[in-house]
Amino acid sequence: MAATPRMELEKMSVEHLRGLKEQVDMEVNLLQDSLNNLRSANSRLEIASAALHDLSVRPKGKKMLVPLTASLYVPGKLDDAEKVLVDVGTGYFIEKTMVEGKDYCERKIALLKSNYDQLLEVTAKKRSIADEAGAILQAKLKQLAPSQ
Repeated sequence: MAATPRMELEKMSVEHLRGLKEQVDMEVNLLQDSLNNLRSANSRLEIASAALHDLSVRPKGKKMLVPLTASLYVPGKLDDAEKVLVDVGTGYFIEKTMVEGKDYCERKIALLKSNYDQLLEVTAKKRSIADEAGAILQAKLKQLAPSQ
């Protein structure tokens, strides 16, 4: 929905305003969830990028703990730091050079930041519409309330 001018909102009935506010509030909540997911994905990529850097400076044969899951590590030995497996999603991994792996992380981080910024803008506009609809709804309900 495009930004609704205040004049259009003021012409709406109380029922329509209430429905619009509820709908836009739900959209804002969904957008906020998406922002949180993007922030989480970005954080994981930042950690992966730092891990690649750390791996690139370790000497061959260096003993280390290898993560199998987020909480399970097994002892291992660094064989070749020039080749890494990159998780490209849905359980697929691609072998890349260290430079390609770092580049992949940097590009994904830039893409997520761009998407985050765009979503943040949309969320702010939707929140503004919800706030405006709520203020107009309150004013209309006040007018409808019997004077005392």
